Amino acid sequence: METTTRDVVIVVYDSLQLLDLAGPVEVLDAATRLAGGGYRVTTASLGGREVSASSGVRLSGHCDLAGIVDPPHTLLVVGGWGYADAARDEELLGHLRRLAGKAHRVGSVCTGAFVLAAAGLLEGRRATTHWAYCAELAGLHPGVRVQPDAIFVRDGAVATAAGVSSGTDLALALVEEDHGADLARAVGKWLVVFLRRPGGQSQFSAWTRTGRLGDAAIRGLLDHIAANPAADLSVPAMARYSAMSERHFARRFTNEVGMTPGRYVERSRVESARALLESGAGSVGTVARDCGFGTPETMRRAFLRELGVPPVSYRDRFHSTGIPSPAG
Repeated sequence: METTTRDVVIVVYDSLQLLDLAGPVEVLDAATRLAGGGYRVTTASLGGREVSASSGVRLSGHCDLAGIVDPPHTLLVVGGWGYADAARDEELLGHLRRLAGKAHRVGSVCTGAFVLAAAGLLEGRRATTHWAYCAELAGLHPGVRVQPDAIFVRDGAVATAAGVSSGTDLALALVEEDHGADLARAVGKWLVVFLRRPGGQSQFSAWTRTGRLGDAAIRGLLDHIAANPAADLSVPAMARYSAMSERHFARRFTNEVGMTPGRYVERSRVESARALLESGAGSVGTVARDCGFGTPETMRRAFLRELGVPPVSYRDRFHSTGIPSPAG
C-alpha cells in the first residue's frame, strides 16, 4: 500500500465544535495506523494559543498558524459557534489565503465554510454548510453557490462538509481519494461508522425532515409508510387509509409534509432500502421487492434520483472487509 505522508493542518479557534475537529482527526489517525503511515496532522491556532470548544473542553498544544511556512497538502477549517468571530479576524484570514494558495486541497467542516468564504476561497464555487446556516451563507456571500441539501461538496480543490458528523464523511472521502476504497472501508469499520455516505446525499432522511406535524391523520400515515414500505402506497390507497378524498388528501399531505405524497413515498422506500443494503440483508432484487419498488430497475432509478448512486454501488460501499492489523 502506498504510504506517502501528507501534511494536514487543521485550523482551530475559540468556541469550535469539538466533533468538527475530532471526526476528521480520528479518521486520519486510523488511516495512518492501519496503513503504517499516511498523514501527519497538525492543529494550528493564532499564536499557538489554547482554545475552548463550545462544550467547555479546553484544547492546547497547537502550532502557531503564523509559524507554518510550507503549505500543507490539506488545509481544513473547523466550524463551531465561534465561526462569526473567526470570519472577521483578518489575521486568521490572511494566513488561510497564504496557505491555501499552494495547498493541494482546502476544506471546511460545518460553519467553517463561513471562514473560507470570508477569505475569498469559496468565491464562484459550489459549497455547503450545516443546513441551519445555508441561507445565511448564501446571503453573506452571494458569489458562493450554496448547496443546502448535500452532506459534502467537492468543487475542484475545495471541499466543504455540511455539519458536525459530516466531517467524518468528508475525511473518509479524502482517505479514499489518497489511498483507495479498501483503506477507507477499513477505517470506517475500525471506527464503527459507515464507509461513507455519498457526498450528494441529503442532509436529512425522509423520516426526520418533516419536522413536527400537527395533523394526526398524516402523522399516522407516515408511521404506516415507514413500517410498511411494500404496501400499496398509491394516492388512492393512502387517501383511503387517511379517510379523505383523493383531492383533499393530496393537498393536505403536501401542505403538512412539504412534498407530494409520491415523492415522500419514494424517499421513504429509499430509506428502507438503504438500511437493508447497509446491513447486507438480501440481494438487490429482494430488497427492491421488500421495500415496495417491485423491480431492481425501479429501485435503481429512485436511488439515482435521491442519492446519486445506484443500489449496487451503495451496497458495495458498506461491504464488510477485514480490518488489517495496525502496522507498528
